[in-house]
Amino acid sequence: MEKSKVPVFTSIPVVNIADLFDKQLEKRCAVAEQLAQAARDVGFIYLTGHGISAELIAGLRNAAKRFFAQDMAAKMDYYIGSSKSHKGYVPEGEEIYGTGKPDRKEAFDVGFQAPDDHPLVQAGTPLIGANQWPELEHFKQPILEYYAQVFALGRRVFSGFALALGLDEDYFDAMVTCPPSKLRLIHYPFDAEAEDAPGIGAHTDYECFTLLLADQAGLEVLNEAGEWIDAPPYLEDGEEAFVVNVGDMLEVLTAGQFVATAHRVRKVSQERYSFPLFFACDYHTLIRPLADFQQQADPQDYPEISIGEHMYSQALQTYRYLRERVANGAVSLPEGARDVASFGHLKKHSESA
Repeated sequence: MEKSKVPVFTSIPVVNIADLFDKQLEKRCAVAEQLAQAARDVGFIYLTGHGISAELIAGLRNAAKRFFAQDMAAKMDYYIGSSKSHKGYVPEGEEIYGTGKPDRKEAFDVGFQAPDDHPLVQAGTPLIGANQWPELEHFKQPILEYYAQVFALGRRVFSGFALALGLDEDYFDAMVTCPPSKLRLIHYPFDAEAEDAPGIGAHTDYECFTLLLADQAGLEVLNEAGEWIDAPPYLEDGEEAFVVNVGDMLEVLTAGQFVATAHRVRKVSQERYSFPLFFACDYHTLIRPLADFQQQADPQDYPEISIGEHMYSQALQTYRYLRERVANGAVSLPEGARDVASFGHLKKHSESA
């Protein structure tokens, strides 16, 4: 199943997934093939026909604005570095990506709702555990409602990818029971002096795929020619499209047929809110190329990898408080941890730099 040569992309394809909810398998398969084509050719997709209501999205945005409008002391009461499971407030400068420069943003991270008596929590599994919820009116409930519906949308998209890969629609279901799937509320403050230049460093997403909503331009996607392509917010018939992008683990499953395309956020003066949900399998899920892709897989490029250990190792190399723990020996990188530039076109360009 050799990857066919395709033209270098200059825009993000749009896929309407309304028929992915249809009772007729033929219609679901047609959408699945469109998802596969976009995943092969670009790795980024505008997703329309998703059914997530504008009211739900507005509730999420209002909750984020209420939280980030607080003073720093109130926000730091929920600092991610004080969390037992890597959740909570992420101040500006906490994350460092490929450029080595702190990002001009702040965030609040919410994870899958794992009860305290869950075996993974009891075992102290990294990234799995309770969320930190501020005592802030109209905050927790809108976020939980949004998380539940967008996570369900992620399951549906995963079923589409399964169909596209010649698998049963429910192939991945058993792998997604209590995953380290994180929803990020990200705030880029207004900066009148900001120049139109790179902001968040180039990176790929660690998980299977991402479902993103953003209210301003700034997202850029790296094509095979090393050019940065704009991916601004997209509306169709008044509906906000999600941006879906292939993550590292879906690239591994397909031995690079689906590409984890590198992306970044350039600096813009506008205040910007961004809400990515990173859809993952359960922590201990071992990811390897599927049978149909193993023959063309280079074992050095795509060795078997634990999705949770990959996510945790990337966090250990990105978040300041975790980098400090690695440096002082409090924690160690998992064996076989990969560099932050080891997937997709980013790998190609980092090797040639």
